[in-house]
Amino acid sequence: MENPNLLLHKIIPMRRTWFNRIFAFIYTSAIFALFYNHFQNLSINSNTKSTTRISILMLLADLVLAVNSITYQAFRMCPIRREVFPQNIPQILKNESEYPALDIFICTADPYKEPPMGVINTALSVMAYDYPTEKLSVYVSDDGGSQLTLFAFMEAAKFARHWLPFCRKHNIVERCPEAYFATQIAQLIEGRDEIEMAYRNMKITVEKVVERGDVIGVDHIITDEEVLKTFSKCSGTNGFTSRNHPTIVQILLESCINRDVLGHALPNLIYLSREKSTSAAHHFKAGALNMLLRVSATMTNAPIILSLDCDSYSNDPTTPLRALCYYLDPKIKPELAYVQFPQIFHGINKNDIYGSEWKSYVQINAYGMDGLMGPNYIGTGCFFQRRAFFGDPLSILLPEIPELSPAYQVCKPIHDKEVLALADHVASCKYEDQTKWGYEIGFSYGSLVEDFYTGYQMHCKGWKSILCYPKRAAFLGSSPIALHDMLSQSKRWFLGYFEIIFCKYSPITYGLRSLDLLQALCYIHYVSWPIWSIPVPIYAFLPQLALINSLPIFPKVSDPWFYLYIFLFVGAFMQEFLDYMLTGGTIPKWWNYQKSWLIRGLTSFPFAMFEYILGCFGFSAPGFNVTSKVVDDEQTSWYEKGYFVFGVPSPMFLTITMAAIINLVAFSCGIERVISGKERFDNVFLQICLAGFVVIHSWPLYEAILLRTDKGKMPLKITLTSVALVLVLCIVFSLVF
Repeated sequence: MENPNLLLHKIIPMRRTWFNRIFAFIYTSAIFALFYNHFQNLSINSNTKSTTRISILMLLADLVLAVNSITYQAFRMCPIRREVFPQNIPQILKNESEYPALDIFICTADPYKEPPMGVINTALSVMAYDYPTEKLSVYVSDDGGSQLTLFAFMEAAKFARHWLPFCRKHNIVERCPEAYFATQIAQLIEGRDEIEMAYRNMKITVEKVVERGDVIGVDHIITDEEVLKTFSKCSGTNGFTSRNHPTIVQILLESCINRDVLGHALPNLIYLSREKSTSAAHHFKAGALNMLLRVSATMTNAPIILSLDCDSYSNDPTTPLRALCYYLDPKIKPELAYVQFPQIFHGINKNDIYGSEWKSYVQINAYGMDGLMGPNYIGTGCFFQRRAFFGDPLSILLPEIPELSPAYQVCKPIHDKEVLALADHVASCKYEDQTKWGYEIGFSYGSLVEDFYTGYQMHCKGWKSILCYPKRAAFLGSSPIALHDMLSQSKRWFLGYFEIIFCKYSPITYGLRSLDLLQALCYIHYVSWPIWSIPVPIYAFLPQLALINSLPIFPKVSDPWFYLYIFLFVGAFMQEFLDYMLTGGTIPKWWNYQKSWLIRGLTSFPFAMFEYILGCFGFSAPGFNVTSKVVDDEQTSWYEKGYFVFGVPSPMFLTITMAAIINLVAFSCGIERVISGKERFDNVFLQICLAGFVVIHSWPLYEAILLRTDKGKMPLKITLTSVALVLVLCIVFSLVF
C-alpha cells in the first residue's frame, strides 16, 4: 500500500484544526465565566422572589446550552478529509473473481407511502453498479408484504435485462432510470428512445396496478404457477394483512441462471417479507435488517453489506469501488466496521427553507468524528463488514446455527430447496426469541433511531468507521417538503435519542467508559439534542414576557458582563457560519438552517420529550411511522417557490405561532417604551435584540397567518388558539412573577 501506484486512500488533515482548538478553549472559559455571573446574580437577588425565579430558569436554560456547546467542540478537535483512488483497484484485484461479494439491503414498508416505482429506481440504480454482476445480490425487504410491491419488482426484473447493458454500453453515470430520463441530453444516445419507452410502459403498468390495489386478475401479467401461488399467499382473502402474514421469499433474478439481452449475467434479486404476527413484538427497520442479515447469510453471505433507504438511489456507479479502497487495506480492515457515505437529498429548494440538508450533521460533524473513531451510522448509504455484526474486532459471537456465521461458505444455489427452507425459517417472526439478535448480534434494538444506536454500539465494542465523501454524491434521497412531515420525522428521531440517553448503554455513562473521550462527547452531543426542549422555549418566551412586564433580566450595555453575552452569542454563530461556508454552503441556506433549529426547538424537541414522558408512565408507546414519500404537485410548487407548507392544523404549529406572536408584541412594546422614555434603552437592549431576532426568523409564520390565502397557509384554528394561549401565558406570568 506504500507503493504510490497502489495507493488506495490517503488522509488530509484540515488546516483550521488549531484555530478550532484555541477557540474551544476561549469559548469554554467564557461559559464558565457566564455561570460565575449567574451564581453571583442569584446571591444578589435572593431576596426578590420574581427575579430569583427568572434567574433560576435562565440558569437552567444556559446549563443545557453549555453542555451542547462544550460537546459541540469535540467535533472540531481532529477533523480530517479523505481521498480515495479506485482507479488503482485493478492493479490489486487482477480479475473479477477476486472481488468480494456484495449484498445490498433495501427496506420498504408501505406501497402507498413509499411508492413502488421509487423503490424500483433505487434497486435498478445499484444493480447497474460498475461491479462484477455475479458478485452482486439485491435483497428487498417489504415489511408490509404487499403484492403491489412484489409485482412492481417482477416488472423491474424484466426491465433490468435491458437497462443494465444499456448503462454499461454507453457508460451512463446516472443509473437511476427516473433521474436519467429527466435529464436533458443534447446528443441522442443510440437506443435511448427505445429504453425510455420500455421504462415508461413499465411505470404506467406498475402505477395502474397500485391505483387498482390488486394484482390477481390483471390481464397477461402473471403466467408462472409458482409466482401465482406467491400472489395468492399475499391476498387479503386468507386473512393476510400488513401486520399479520407468513414469510414470503421470492427469487426474481438469479445470477447463475438469468441473463440480460446481451447474454451477460444479471445480479441476484430477491424479494422478502418477514413473517409478522399481531401477537409478536416487532422492531420496524432494525428487525427487517436483521432478517435480511440472516436470510442473505443462508443464500449468499457476502462479506460486505450495503444498507440503503428505499428512496436513496445510487448517483455514482463506482461507489462500491470507493468503499473497497478501505476494505482492501489490510492495515485498517480488521477494525473497520463500516464505510459511511453522506446522506444527500435531491429536490431541496434553492435556499433549503427547512434546513433539510443537515450539513452540520452529515458533513461538518462527520469530518470531526472521522478524525476520531469514525462517523455514526445514519441508516443509509453505508457499507458494512458483515463480521462487525458478530461481536468485537478480537472475538466473534457465534450465532445459534452455523449457516448464519460470517465465516460460513455458501455452496448451494439460492434456489435450492434446503436453502429456501432455511431462509423461510430464519425470517419467521419468533425466530429471534431467546437469541442474541438485536442485543449482541446484528442491528441494535432499543431505540427508534436504531441506525444511530447500532453505530454507537459498534464503536463501544472497539470497531471503527470511515467517512467517504466524494465530490459527486454517492446517493441521493428524498426529503419532506411539507413542514408538518419534516417536524414529525424530526420528532421521531429526537424521541429515539431520548430512549438512548436514558438507557443502560447511555453515552453519558457507558459511552464515557467504552469510547475515547472526544468520541463519547460527540455522541453525548447528539443524544442531548432533545433536551433543547428546555432552553429554546425559555429563551423564546421568558425574556419577552419579562420585557412586556418591564423586568430587565440581562446585563445593561454599560455592564462589563454585557460583552460576555455578546461574545457567547456572536462566537457560536460565527463558528457555525464559518464551518457552514467552508463546506460549500451559502448564506441563505445557513440562515434557514439556523431558523430550522428554532422551529424544531419549539416543536419536535418538546413534543418528543412529552411523548417520552408519557411513555415512561405507560400512557403511550412510541411507534415507528413511515414518512410519506408521495409527492404532491401543489405542495411541490409552494416548496420550490420558498413558501413554508403548513396546511394541516397540527398541535406542533401552536408553539411556533405563540412564539411568533409574543415576540412581535414584546419587540413592539420594548421599542415603544424606549421611544416614549418609559424605559432606558441600555437596560433592555439584549431583550429587544432577542425578541427582534425571533421576529426576523418568524417571517414565514406572519406571512402564513396574515398574507397567504392558499391551502398551505396557517389554519385559522391554530392562529386563534395561539392568540388565546398567549393571553393565558401573559396572565400566568404576571401572577407568578
